[in-house]
Amino acid sequence: MGRTDPGPAERDLGRLLASIDPQRQAGTFVFCAIGHDDRPSGLAALMEFREHEGTTVVVSAREARAHGLVGEFPCEWIVIGAHSDLSAVGFLAEITAALTAAGISTNVVSAVHHDHLFVPVGLGERAVTVLREVQGRHRYDAG
Repeated sequence: MGRTDPGPAERDLGRLLASIDPQRQAGTFVFCAIGHDDRPSGLAALMEFREHEGTTVVVSAREARAHGLVGEFPCEWIVIGAHSDLSAVGFLAEITAALTAAGISTNVVSAVHHDHLFVPVGLGERAVTVLREVQGRHRYDAG
């Protein structure tokens, strides 16, 4: 399989915070619990994680309805543009602290290239504003 290489992942907290570049994705997404062997055929999941009790999938609300899945936590998806190293210390703590101070809950998923935030429906625009404020405060320091 082909794969793009975005370059080396960043570990420096200041540079990471200066490059947050949050991008809100279109649509509403939900978290669904399914049995380990009950994954519907053709399900287009953004994320799938196996826990002892079952498998959690994150899918669009439309995808959940199409496959008869019960969704929890209707949310908006924000991709963090920074290419953070998976071992970077404090990056997500800073991001979630800023969102907490704004009264916005978030579920975070870290992948190899980017971090992904899921915030309650209706709060995506506000969350992006908060994240851009954090980014702005750190741009000068990282420059």
